[in-house]
Amino acid sequence: MNHWIIAPVVLPALMAPLIGYVMRHDIVLARVASVASTVALTLIAFGLTVLAMDGDTHVYRLGDWPAPFGIVLVLDRLSAMMVLLTCALALIVLWHAIATGWDAKGRHFHALYQFQLMGICGAFLTGDAFNLFVFFEVLLIASYGLMVHSGGEQRVRAGLQYLVMNLGGSTLFLFALGTMYATTGTLNIADLAVKVPQLSPGDAAMVRVAAVLLLIVFMIKASLFPVQFWLPGTYSNAPAPVAALFAIMTKVGAYAIIRVHTIAFSGGATEGMVSEWLFPAALVTVALGAFGVLAARRLMPLIAFSVIGSMGTLMLAVGAMEAYAMETALYYLVHSTFSAAALFLMADLVITRRGSDVLTVMPPVVQNGLFAALFFAAAIAMVGMPPLSGFLGKLLILDALRDPALMPWAWSGILAGSLVTIVGFSRAGSILFWKSTAAAVPEGTGPIDADPLPPNATGSEIAPSLVLVALLVALAAAAGPVTGYMRDASAQLFEPQQYIDTVLAPVEKPKDEPEADAHADPHAADAAKDKDH
Repeated sequence: MNHWIIAPVVLPALMAPLIGYVMRHDIVLARVASVASTVALTLIAFGLTVLAMDGDTHVYRLGDWPAPFGIVLVLDRLSAMMVLLTCALALIVLWHAIATGWDAKGRHFHALYQFQLMGICGAFLTGDAFNLFVFFEVLLIASYGLMVHSGGEQRVRAGLQYLVMNLGGSTLFLFALGTMYATTGTLNIADLAVKVPQLSPGDAAMVRVAAVLLLIVFMIKASLFPVQFWLPGTYSNAPAPVAALFAIMTKVGAYAIIRVHTIAFSGGATEGMVSEWLFPAALVTVALGAFGVLAARRLMPLIAFSVIGSMGTLMLAVGAMEAYAMETALYYLVHSTFSAAALFLMADLVITRRGSDVLTVMPPVVQNGLFAALFFAAAIAMVGMPPLSGFLGKLLILDALRDPALMPWAWSGILAGSLVTIVGFSRAGSILFWKSTAAAVPEGTGPIDADPLPPNATGSEIAPSLVLVALLVALAAAAGPVTGYMRDASAQLFEPQQYIDTVLAPVEKPKDEPEADAHADPHAADAAKDKDH
């Protein structure tokens, strides 16, 4: 076994309590430890991605217990990519939080941040449905603490709504797990893939109910219609760095749908279930996100609704449950994560100097041209305009959804949704950066007339947003190699036999173990001698 596979879970799990109990009163020490841990996580994730590129499925058995009896972590191309994406995003967001001082507004930011990374990385690596639930709860608790970081009535109210909604999802998750275990006797994803197709019709109906419940739970995490309403309030009221990190949170739900429903529920009575439920829900989600962007009166809710729309576009491709469509979905998943995070970090810089995120004409902020350029770059990435990766991602998804039964709905939804989203972002950018320059505003009514003037953003504050935009440019420039990796990851998903065989393979005993047993048991030793003679 390769022990590095468990490192993305163990490292933040050890670092979080160390920061929380030992360093919480020393912000400098907490920052150093948190940054060191996140950098190490990113390097480990990069190494695991290189390891997964050989095409094999790598399994880590905790306590060396064989599946399905023991806890297993599974590394393949998809899980390695998701862990690397999480760690890279976390490092950039942490940079912004430290540079802008957000982390100093509460004692437990860095400890909660590490627990959050533990939960997300564990969810991507686990090979067991129950431990997926456990990691969901870890990231839920940590994300609630981060959500209400620095306090405030609106933030606490939005956090409570977020908590209640996700606790409801956790309850459904437990119901689904109980039903599956009572019917199949296992919660290991690979073992479910073997046992579900062999069930009797009565038991198969129970498993189908459990699969539907799981799909609803994962749709809550992915913020899909009709359970998307928690996201706008949560993301728009969260501290900006937390909202940027939450860009990966909806992808946890998408990943869970992809992983569980391409392996455990790909055959038998549950075959084809995802497309029946997911595609129409994703189509409505695209429309809700687009009209939410158009109707938004504040900048943070506008970005939050754009996240909903991007998740709808992503899940349209996932809902097709076909290898090429999944390849395009994975490329768009990476793009939408970076573009949403870039928008939230950029919005933080503007709101801090503007004094409000209300979309109304105000005097221009300091560094108005720089912020306008950043907003323009991140916005065209999110809405899917050339030349950035959003355009390529949507183009690939449209190409993948050419099935006559899907094409009219998918193409109409994506193209119309993109158009409405473009109008919404154009309106917001015009109010924030263009009209403000030409507006005749009474003296003393905005930040530009404040005494003293709001400070210019420093290089360290601007750099994280620039890095995210640069990653979007790189994602477009390197679309060939990146989609090649996604193609291999998708092929691995839709040929799950290697995953199943590797996870369920018996544990190899050490070569000297039979000899040791023979010495321990005289009768066994005598039998071995007789056999030799």
